[in-house]
Amino acid sequence: MNKLTAEFIGTFWLVFGGCGSAVLAAGFPEIGIGLLGVSLAFGLTVLTMAYAVGHISGGHFNPAVSLGLAMAGRFGWGDLAQYWVAQVLGGLAGAGVLFTIASGAPDWAAGGFASNGYGVLSPGGYGLLSVIVIEVVLTAAFLVIILGVTSKTEFAGFAPIAIGLGLTLIHLISIPVSNTSVNPARSTGAAVFAETAAISQLWVFWAAPLVGAALGALIHKALSSQRVDTVAA
Repeated sequence: MNKLTAEFIGTFWLVFGGCGSAVLAAGFPEIGIGLLGVSLAFGLTVLTMAYAVGHISGGHFNPAVSLGLAMAGRFGWGDLAQYWVAQVLGGLAGAGVLFTIASGAPDWAAGGFASNGYGVLSPGGYGLLSVIVIEVVLTAAFLVIILGVTSKTEFAGFAPIAIGLGLTLIHLISIPVSNTSVNPARSTGAAVFAETAAISQLWVFWAAPLVGAALGALIHKALSSQRVDTVAA
């Protein structure tokens, strides 16, 4: 139960902090934080919660990450479903609290509510294929980063920094394309409260990140099997 609670809290923070930066601060007159600020916010949510509760649950906060870790042999398949439930509930709770706060502003409308999408719901108007490809590729890269920096104990203290910066980079690349998911729980939370057709496109932001996570796990395993440990003469 402690592990599931940690996953709930971590995913809550990711959605509330990351999507909150977009909904509350990105377009604020004169001092809006823009794409760079939102990207940093998502990275910082993962970095801070990885240090705060990662030692309890492993700090997944993302159904795709849990799947990739299971495929890489780092996480038990028997725990996957309950982690997914905790993550989705955390994402919904984070989005719900954010909606409650944001709706208190005068003349406020939810609109896209930081949700993900393609076509008219893509920030840059990108089509379905572009969105699928970028979500698969970037989720795979995210898993390679996570699996790589957590593979040795000497990296443990720095792993959350690398993972958080990796997620920041991912957002810098893909916000214009898909508004960046790489996380089905984050996408679900935002889509439920969006006043668009985001919920009808949600399947993409489950399917593509899960495929990407599986691909990332396979890449890591292939690389690890070829690793040569050097020994000083």
